[in-house]
Amino acid sequence: MDVDAFVHAHQADWARLDELVRRRRRLTGDEVDELVTLYQRTTTHLSVLRSSGHDPALAARLSSRVAQARTTVTGSHVPAWSAVSRFAVVSFPAMAYRVRWWWAGSAGGSILVAVLLGWWVARSPGVQAGLLPGAEVRQLVNHQFRGYYSQYAASSFAAKVWTNNVWVAAEALIFGVLLGLPTLLVLFGNAANAGVEGGLMVAHGRGGLFFTLILPHGMLELTAVFLAAAAGLRLGWSIIDPGPRPRGRALAEEGRSSLTIALGLIVVLLVSGVIEAFVTPSSLPAWARIGIGAVAEAAFLAYVIVLGRRAAATGGSPDMEFTPDTVPVAG
Repeated sequence: MDVDAFVHAHQADWARLDELVRRRRRLTGDEVDELVTLYQRTTTHLSVLRSSGHDPALAARLSSRVAQARTTVTGSHVPAWSAVSRFAVVSFPAMAYRVRWWWAGSAGGSILVAVLLGWWVARSPGVQAGLLPGAEVRQLVNHQFRGYYSQYAASSFAAKVWTNNVWVAAEALIFGVLLGLPTLLVLFGNAANAGVEGGLMVAHGRGGLFFTLILPHGMLELTAVFLAAAAGLRLGWSIIDPGPRPRGRALAEEGRSSLTIALGLIVVLLVSGVIEAFVTPSSLPAWARIGIGAVAEAAFLAYVIVLGRRAAATGGSPDMEFTPDTVPVAG
């Protein structure tokens, strides 16, 4: 199927449907009939597009348009639990899966920067001396790094790290509207901090301690930050290259879709915060603590990949544009 020809042939109907949905409270009787006809016609278009397997992004946008029209036509009420269920099963994994390559790039680039900086710091006494005085380095590697995870009550510490991590993730995502450049700085700052601390710990024979304290919560926590950055970078790219959409519409659609990432990561980072507060400093053996973190990480990735791939295959949309429950009223 020629997607461009398909869009050209039906774009006028879709635009008219959008117009009628926007004016749903002021429709005449004839316009209500027209709305129903266009809704049925557009539903058929969506079915054809999905069955052809072409342009999942267009199918997702058309699915969102049909959902809004359906609400207008039927005036049906969607229970809150249904909206939450759709968010968890469709919207969030669909958006995470959509930005998977941005996500992989954010993760790979950050890890590479952290490893290179850590290697440089660990092998360069002069660099270590330039970073901190010797007494402060000894305090960091012998006491401060380990003590950070147990200096507060576990519940208070969980709330503290959760708030901080949500803020970092929000920065990485929101800064995408500035073409993604500040998002790259957020990623570099996090990678640099991890690399420098890791390099200092390794240089003083505390490499094992560093990884056993970082890995239990860090796997899921950093995955969440990388995902937020991926959404931010894609948001910035939509300004640079909006594709066939007007730039304003592209930014609005990507912004709403990115909101699903922000909301979903609140829960993900809560889980990593609980692990950091209750598991990381616990008396469990290192293999058990790291194993708990690895299970949480594997579960999250499996959830995103399985449900995200399914949502992409069925045209599920991450766009969070909600339409109030209304019934068309003939004038």
